[in-house]
Order: sequence, then C-alpha cells, then structure tokens
Amino acid sequence: MIKSPPFQLSLLHPRYWLLWLGLGLAYLLSWLPYSWLMALGRGLGLLTFKLLKSRRKIASRNLELCFPEKTTAERDQLLQENARQTGCALIETIIGWWWPDWRFKKLAQFDGFEHIQAELDQGKGVLLLATHMLHLEAAGRVIGLTHPSVGFYRPHNNALMEFFMYRGRIRSNKYMIGKRDVKGLIEALNGGEICFYLPDQDYGRKRAVFVPFFAVADTASTTGTSLFAKAANCSVVPVYTQSLPGNKGYRVQALPALKNFPTGDDVADITRVNQIVEQAVLQAPGQYMWLHRRFKTRPAESDASYY
Repeated sequence: MIKSPPFQLSLLHPRYWLLWLGLGLAYLLSWLPYSWLMALGRGLGLLTFKLLKSRRKIASRNLELCFPEKTTAERDQLLQENARQTGCALIETIIGWWWPDWRFKKLAQFDGFEHIQAELDQGKGVLLLATHMLHLEAAGRVIGLTHPSVGFYRPHNNALMEFFMYRGRIRSNKYMIGKRDVKGLIEALNGGEICFYLPDQDYGRKRAVFVPFFAVADTASTTGTSLFAKAANCSVVPVYTQSLPGNKGYRVQALPALKNFPTGDDVADITRVNQIVEQAVLQAPGQYMWLHRRFKTRPAESDASYY
C-alpha cells in the first residue's frame, strides 16, 4: 500500500507553476455540464490524433493486426471513434478525479454486483479482471460508489501529478498499491478487499507467455492473473465497462467468478484471460486503448517488429 502523498512546500516550486495552472483550469472546466464536456472531449480527441501522428499510426496498426477481416473503411471508422473517445478520456480523468459523489452518481450504473458479493460472503478477496478501456478513470468511480475498492497502479514520476492522481483515484475508493508491490496486493486480497487488475498490456517477457489476442497468435501476455489467483485467497471476477451513448454515463457489468482458475497451465489460463479481455473490448471496440503498443514484444528478439 502506498500512502497518500502529503502536501509539501516543494510542490510550490516554480518548476510546477505551469502544471498548477493547467490543473486549476481543468478543475474549473470540470464544473461545466457533462454534455458540454463530452462534446469538448470528442473535438479534442480528433485534434489530438491529427497532431500526434505516431500515436495514430500505432492505433491504426493495432486495429489492422487485430481485425484483418474488417475492411479498411471499417477500421478507419473505428479509428475515428477511438480518436473521439481518447479526447473524452482526458475529460473523464478530470471528472473522475474531482466530481463529488452526488454528481457522479447520476452517471453510474453497476450491474451484476451480486457476483462480487457472493465471493465476499465466502470470505474471499476479489481480483477484478478489468480492461484498459479509455474511460477507466470514470469506471473506477462507478465501482467505488458501489463498494470502495483498491487500485493497482504505476506511481507518477512527477511529484505534483502523483499528489493529485493518487487523491483523484481514491475518491470513492480506499487506497492504491504500486505495481511492483506484489506482496501488498496479495495482502489486500487476503484481507477480503476488491482489487483492480488489468492484464491486457505488453509488460515484456518477464512472467509472460505468448498466446493469442484477437488475430495475433503470439501476443506477450502477463501471467500475473494466475499468480495472484494462486497466491491469495481470492476469486477472479471479470468486469466489462462501457461509456454509454447519448451522454448517459458509464456502465460496469460484473460477471460470475471464474471457475477452475488457475489450472496450473499458464498457456491455457492466460489464453482464457485474453479471451475475456477480447469480449470486454468487443462490447465497445472504439473505446479500447488502442494507442498502446500492445504487440511490441515478440517471441524472439530477432523477430521483426509489428510496428
């Protein structure tokens, strides 16, 4: 567990002044009506994709690798939606960090919590198998409003951003655990906590297997889900999250806990995890974080890069 970073006078150093200004403007912006904020986000996303050509190329390549059966026009349409949703994600970070509970509750929908409660009633912790959807900051608030939970995250290198990010992410939730604190996450699960875990990015070869993810047969995939499920007294519960159309807010859906997991066969277990992630993505493919170089690690270092 990482304690909430205390305020220090060093955060008032001139090197942080521009960031203070940006955060202050973001806070004031957060009080605009939700529909206005989403319209602003969509426009910002389209502009961002035009300016950040390298990220747009990564997203386009990921869509090409994952959906070769789609036409170029269909993938371009997905890319445009992903651009709009990327801009909305910036706004969703603002409202996720700063909106009071009374305001955010109007956007929150949580279905299937009974599946989580069933595991808690058995004295188990719950490892929420989540996915890097662009609205993740908002989804964390939806979950926290139903049952304050524990986050697993990478601390920010900038001290001022870490100060605000930590506080923002525990709004409606309990506390955060650094991504290297494996022992801390296991202890939280053993203590009956609900803990977020997102296994769907490329974390390199260490503790990974190469299994299918969509149409890419040799995707580097972390074995962390199996590791935590085996080491802790917990159940693995998949969750799907979605930003609803028409500015209606956010839906989180919990599924029944995985049975017979882990089996001890990492390839079979992580193939199953990736299939769950695929189903989560297919709920709203334009809302997935395609900007990440998901396929950067190849089975052999001599293999040509997908990018």
